[in-house]
Parts: sequence; C-alpha cells; structure tokens
Amino acid sequence: MAHGLDEFETEQAAAPPGGAADRILALVNNVVVKASSAALVAAGFVLTYSVIVRYFLKISTDWQDEMSVFLIVGAVFMSSAAVQALRGHVAIETIVGLLPARVNRARQILVDAASLAFCAFFAWKSWTLLHEAWVEDYHSGSTWGPPLWIPYSLMTIGMALLSIQILLQVMHELRRWSRAR
Repeated sequence: MAHGLDEFETEQAAAPPGGAADRILALVNNVVVKASSAALVAAGFVLTYSVIVRYFLKISTDWQDEMSVFLIVGAVFMSSAAVQALRGHVAIETIVGLLPARVNRARQILVDAASLAFCAFFAWKSWTLLHEAWVEDYHSGSTWGPPLWIPYSLMTIGMALLSIQILLQVMHELRRWSRAR
C-alpha cells in the first residue's frame, strides 16, 4: 500500500504553470499562503494571550475567540487554492492503482469538474452573503461585534480562487486529454 501522491498526481503537481493565468494564480497563491501562515501564527498568539490574561490577571477577553476563528477560517479558505494547486487535499485513492492511466485521467477530470461546480456555487453563494452583510451592515452578535463582511469576504475570495484553480486544472487536463488522443 502506497501512501502520498501517486505518479499521476505527482506529475500534475510538479508541472510548472503554463499560461499567464497559471503564473498569476501561482504568484497569488504564494502570497496568500504566506499571509495565511501569518494568520495561523497570529491566531495562536491571540489564544495564548487570552489564556495567560484570563488565568494570571483575571481579565476577560471576549474578543479572542471570534478573532481567532476569523483568522483560522480566513487562512483555511484563502489557502485552499494553493493546496489544490499541489493536489495536497485529502483524497481516497483506493481505486487509482486498479484503474488504467487513461481511466484515471477521465476520473480526475470528472472529479475536478464536480469539484468546480460545487466550489463555483459556493463562491457565488458566498458573494451573495458578502453583499448582504455589506449592504445590511451585519455585525456579529458578540460584545465585540465585528462586521461580518470581513469573514464573508475571506470566504468569497478563497472560494473564487479555488474555483479558478480548479478551472485551470480542468482546462489543462482537457488539453492533455485531447493531445493524447
């Protein structure tokens, strides 16, 4: 039993970006991953600060939970396109080794197309949620009460980037598929 990326997946992940859109998205992904990493570290600091201040100084910090959730959720959504670019997501690969390479390519295209449909729908719904939060000036129900357009914008941008990444991968695979025929 092999663990990790199979030969087909590794070949795709190692392929350098082709066109201008691929190169631009790779640059955006690189910046976003660094910002997401910083957000995760910041969330760790916020939670550590909260524990220390609550335990030693007996000071209530009612904002830290929401702040850390915003940072973590933002990091997850924003970095999803970079993870997809490397095909680093969790996948169940039980049948990959059993199928011929041609069938695996078709399976990969179908999985990516279904993922694209889901992510594009999610991005669209996130956009409508962001618009509503902006127009209606929605705020969190906590005592801190930050505006909800902040996490919704991170969700929207992240899902849009993920949709673009999957679309580019589908187009790349379809081009490879047509050349192989």
